[in-house]
Amino acid sequence: MKLKSLLAKPFASYIYNRTRKSMQTALADQDAVLKSLLKTGRGTEFGAGHGFAGVADYAAFRQAVPVRDYEAFRPWIDKIKAGRHNVLWKGQPIYFAKTSGTTSGVKYIPITRESIPNHINSARNALLLYMAETGNTAFADGKLIFLSGSPELERVGGIPTGRLSGIVNHHVPKYLRTNQLPSYETNCIDDWETKLDAIVRETINQDMTLISGIPPWMQMYFDRLQEVSGKKIKDLFPNFSVLVHGGVNFEPYKARLFESIGSPIHSIETFPASEGFFAFQDTQTEEGLLLNTDSGIFFEFVPAGEIFNENPTRLSLHEVQVGVNYALVISNNAGLWGYNIGDTIKFVSTDPYRIVVTGRTKHFISAFGEHVIGEEVEQSLLKAAQESGAQITEFTVAPMIQQGKGHSYHEWFIEFEQRPADLERFAAQVNENLRQKNIYYDDLMRGNILLPLRITPVRKNGFIDYMKSVGKLGGQNKVPRLSNDRRIAEELVKFKA
Repeated sequence: MKLKSLLAKPFASYIYNRTRKSMQTALADQDAVLKSLLKTGRGTEFGAGHGFAGVADYAAFRQAVPVRDYEAFRPWIDKIKAGRHNVLWKGQPIYFAKTSGTTSGVKYIPITRESIPNHINSARNALLLYMAETGNTAFADGKLIFLSGSPELERVGGIPTGRLSGIVNHHVPKYLRTNQLPSYETNCIDDWETKLDAIVRETINQDMTLISGIPPWMQMYFDRLQEVSGKKIKDLFPNFSVLVHGGVNFEPYKARLFESIGSPIHSIETFPASEGFFAFQDTQTEEGLLLNTDSGIFFEFVPAGEIFNENPTRLSLHEVQVGVNYALVISNNAGLWGYNIGDTIKFVSTDPYRIVVTGRTKHFISAFGEHVIGEEVEQSLLKAAQESGAQITEFTVAPMIQQGKGHSYHEWFIEFEQRPADLERFAAQVNENLRQKNIYYDDLMRGNILLPLRITPVRKNGFIDYMKSVGKLGGQNKVPRLSNDRRIAEELVKFKA
């Protein structure tokens, strides 16, 4: 056993015991987080404007601060960019995390001195809890790769600004720097395909033990390694034992990723975003991700169907129920207050508080009142794929609205790694699965308002070529699972098989 893995053992045990205790104090921790946030917030322009001096508890906070999305927060962000201090949080942010918004264009999310530990320590704790549970510490002695955006930062209003993954790259602990790949120079390459080739050259002969990233980009990395070497990933990297993933639902990618690897290995799921690191997988044996209840983030939960209401129902952690689809709203020590992050989650446990991510608030189809969400389409497709032996590379769904009753349908654009033997039967299976999961969709079928869904196969690498054509290949960019219009669909038609 080498030094790093040896030293990791007692630290992993310490974090494991501390996390077990925090599971029992989650509700009290959330109350304490809100109290602490309000104390600092009273000295800010936002706090003064929202009467924080008179806000002492959650009920008063809920009355004082409405739920807002980025567009509604933009005026305060613009003040920070103009050089103002004490706007949303004390002083100024130490970074802006630059991210693409679905409707808001580029978003600038503040990261403060107080909030950066949430991003760094949560990722660290996920690995340490895995070590404590499994006893696998050996991966700490090998090479680790984090497929991420460029660490190069620009300045916006004097504040260092870049992709979250690039910002976090600057805070990788020194003891991991010698293990980390790719090199800084390679990480700074902007063009994803050029960068990918450089990553392959740097890693193909290394002892890779941990690989981390968004599933579709990890798959591209694996594909390129196999093209160059002709080998399965586990044959290339015999000591590769941990796959860390986040950003999108893992299940649609899982079968193909593990086929590329060549044998089962452990995986750790995380739920990071520019606004905060919200949850992570704390065990290999239970479903769901442990909510980060004592890390500077106060969570609220809005029943997903109400998130766009003027006065939606807002619940604290005290009031949540298992199995209900909630929009996630946060307040944090980066100065976001009542902020709708755009993700929906569902609790699978309240002892401890574990969640699964179910989709995006703006990524749904409800062209006919069906309100189909990401979790429903992913599970419907996955079930049909498992039963038919099909393998899915990528997919997205959009409505096809035709004049006249019973002429419209959902169009599924799917890139297959392994196409089903009978595509029409496969489509019928997916359609039946979706009917069972969504009663409104089923009602529209029964009423002959909607035709059964149709599948448009996308050619090999079609989604990659589509992302390239819109300037979103690589980094943290993801294809939306669902759209309520045909903007993406009309572009994907160019890449059909």
